Amino acid sequence: MTFTFLVIIGLVFGLVAALMAFLITYGEYSRHFMAKGRALKISLETAFVVLIVFAVIAVIMGFVFPKMLRTS
Repeated sequence: MTFTFLVIIGLVFGLVAALMAFLITYGEYSRHFMAKGRALKISLETAFVVLIVFAVIAVIMGFVFPKMLRTS
C-alpha cells in the first residue's frame, strides 16, 4: 500500500462520512431546533469538520502503515 493509495481511500471515505454527517445533522436540526437556513449552515460546518478529520487520519495512516508493514 502506498501513501497515495491510502490518502485517496481516506478521502473517498471522508467524503461519504461528510455527506452522511451533513444529512443527519441537517435532518435533526431542521426538524427539531431551528430555521432551515441556520440548520444548513451548521450542517455544512459539521460536514467540513468530518471531512478534515478523515483527511488528517488518512494522511497519518499514509505515513504509519508503510512503516508498520516494513517492520513486520
